Amino acid sequence: MRELVDQGYFVKALVRNLEKAQFLLGDLPQVHLIQGDLQAIPAFAAELRGCDVLFHTAAYFRESYASGNHWPMLQRLNIDATLELLEVAAAAQVLKAIYVSSSGCIGLNSNGSPGDETTPPGPITYSNPYFKSKLLAEAAVVNFTQTHAMPVVMICPGAMLGPQDAAPTELGQFVLNALHRKMPARPAGGMSYVDVRDVAAAMVKAVSLGQSGQRYLVGGEYYSTADLMGHLSAVSGVPAPKLAMPGLGMRILAIISTWVGQLTGQRPEIPIEGVKIMLARLAYDSTKAQRELGVQFRPLEITLSDMVAWYRQAHYL
Repeated sequence: MRELVDQGYFVKALVRNLEKAQFLLGDLPQVHLIQGDLQAIPAFAAELRGCDVLFHTAAYFRESYASGNHWPMLQRLNIDATLELLEVAAAAQVLKAIYVSSSGCIGLNSNGSPGDETTPPGPITYSNPYFKSKLLAEAAVVNFTQTHAMPVVMICPGAMLGPQDAAPTELGQFVLNALHRKMPARPAGGMSYVDVRDVAAAMVKAVSLGQSGQRYLVGGEYYSTADLMGHLSAVSGVPAPKLAMPGLGMRILAIISTWVGQLTGQRPEIPIEGVKIMLARLAYDSTKAQRELGVQFRPLEITLSDMVAWYRQAHYL
């Protein structure tokens, strides 16, 4: 929303909790908050009238979940509600939609090189419920574009870092745990990290430059987890752990944590899905987004520095 406001747009924003939204957005001008939920789209459908562009960023999102069967909710919110929202937007004569998918729908190439928009999904896509739901939603979006005039562009972000991660996400919690020195060792694996502000900029550029039915990978740069923690230490002054945790040790701890979570009904402290994502070591080639959308990526040090500063200002640290 900040990116849109900075570029002069008037924004209608669907939020579930007005108080939390106002805390995050403060006195951001040109934003009209609408309280609602994807489980009740008809309740806010009229608000789409007069809108030029729909940015569909909402999802039932977790890299991991507490015990229980979460697929019905993933199906309802990430797949069915996406299609329902697009239908409502088209009926309201919205001119274009930008749909946020996930880089988790894309694997590595057969030779181990970074994947791009044409690379098939990897094993982690099918084993991770969230990634699987996004892959099926992408298929629904493509089918929609073949039968409707309203263009829809898909953005596939990497692992997002940056300021204002208030929830926080699991990656934000990872950063906070490191800053609070709750991590005795550096985990194995790695991911492609991208600044959330660079993803927002890519989405806005996709309004004028993105092609309907196309996906754009906004993956950022790959870093090992050890490198990430080293950069975090450099910008925060908090020493990184000296010990290294091998992948096998991570899996064992995650299994134990999952077992404890099942007994207590809580989300595990060390989520097995998060461990699997790290150990999949997914790297991405964002050349298409850079070429067609003009996407640029800021250095990881700037992202982490701004993230740490925001957490300190917001009294998380």
